[in-house]
Amino acid sequence: MKKVNLIISVLVTLFIFSANSFSQDWPQWRGINRDSKVTGFKAPASWPAELKQEWKVTVGFGDATPVLAGNKIYLNTRQGEQEVVLCYDAATGKELWKSAYASMAVTGPSASQHPGPRGTPAVSNDKIVTYGAAGILSCLDAANGKLLWRKDNPSNAFPAFFTGTSPLITDAMCIVHIGKKDDGQVIAYDLNSGNEKWKWSGEGPSYSSPSVMTIEGKKLLIVITEKNIMALGLADGKQLWQIPTPVQQRFYNCVSPYIDGQTIYLTGQGTGMKAIKVEKSGNEYVTKDLWSNTEIGAKWNTPILKDGFLYGFTDQKRIYCLNASTGQTAWVDNAVSSDFSTIVDCSSVIIGLTSTNNLIVLKPDGKVYSEVAKYKVADTPIYAFPVISGNSIYVKDAETLMKYSF
Repeated sequence: MKKVNLIISVLVTLFIFSANSFSQDWPQWRGINRDSKVTGFKAPASWPAELKQEWKVTVGFGDATPVLAGNKIYLNTRQGEQEVVLCYDAATGKELWKSAYASMAVTGPSASQHPGPRGTPAVSNDKIVTYGAAGILSCLDAANGKLLWRKDNPSNAFPAFFTGTSPLITDAMCIVHIGKKDDGQVIAYDLNSGNEKWKWSGEGPSYSSPSVMTIEGKKLLIVITEKNIMALGLADGKQLWQIPTPVQQRFYNCVSPYIDGQTIYLTGQGTGMKAIKVEKSGNEYVTKDLWSNTEIGAKWNTPILKDGFLYGFTDQKRIYCLNASTGQTAWVDNAVSSDFSTIVDCSSVIIGLTSTNNLIVLKPDGKVYSEVAKYKVADTPIYAFPVISGNSIYVKDAETLMKYSF
C-alpha cells in the first residue's frame, strides 16, 4: 500500500509540474489563446529596484516574438544573407539547434530598422512553423530543427512592407494569409504533411494576424484583410461574413482583433475603436455594432481585456483604459511612451513593453493610471512581446535575446 501511495504521489507531482510548465508556455503570437494572457503568473510581493539579467545572446535581426514551449525558446531571425530558425535552452541560453534558409533581403523603407522576420512562429505537436519576411513558410521538427516541409514564394508576393502576419496552428492545421496588395489567399495546410486542406482567395493580407472564435460549437477564423474583417469557417474556409475596415489617409490595417466570446474589439490608426458582436441567425451569421469610440485608436497595439476594461497604447503613444461594455474612455495617461508597444495581462498586474525599451508594470484600475514599476531592459529598439514565464522575462531587441528574472 505504501508503494502504491508513493507511486500515486509521484504521478500527481509530475502532473502538477507538467500542468504548471504548460501554463507558462507562450507558443504563438499573443500567447496560448492569442489573447495576450500570461497564465500561472504570480507577481512578487514587492517589485525589485532592478531586474536581474540571467543571460544575453546575439541571435540576429528581426521583430518576431520568441516562442516558449517547455524548456525551449525558439526564434526566427535574419543572420547575414539567410533567415534562421533558432532553438535555445530557456534556462541557460545555450543554442540547441539552428536551421538556415536563403531569403531575399528586406529593402525599401523597412530595411534600416526592420531587416528581419516580423511574423511570430507557432509551436504545436512537436513542430515549429515560421513565416519569413519574404513569405517563406517553413515547418520544422521542434526537437532537432529538421525541415519537414516548406512553401517557397517564387513570385515574391508580399505586402508593400513585407509580411507582418503570424501563422496560426489549430486543429492540426497551419493557417496563414499570404499574397500581396489586392491579391491574397488564406490557406490551411495539414500540419503533418504540408498538403493544402482549403484555400480562400480574395484581398491581400494586412499586417495583423488571424484568431479563432467559437459560436454555438462552430469555429470561425477571424481575419483582417487590407480592407475588411471577415470570418471563414475553420473547417472548410468558406466566407461567413465580412465588414469593411477602411483605413484612413495613408495608414494600413495592422492591429490584430481581440476576441472575447462573441465580441470582437477592433482598432486602427485614425479609425478609433469599436466593438461588434457576432451571432447565429438560422444558418447564417450576423454582426451587430455595439459601440464606437473615436477618441481612442492604435497603430499597432492590440488591447487586452481585463475586468471589464480594455488597456493598450494609443497611436498617440499613451497608455489608455476604456470601458469594454460602453466604449467610454476611462483614462489616458499623459506620459508619452511608444506606439510600437505590446501589452500583456499577467493576472494581478499588466505589463507593457515599448519600442523605447521600457518594461512598464501597472495595476489594473478602471479609474486611474497606477504604475507599479518601470525597467529599462535593452539598448536597442524592441518590437516584440515580452515572454513571461514564472519569474522569468525574455526580451528580444534588435539583435539579441535576453533573459531577466525578478
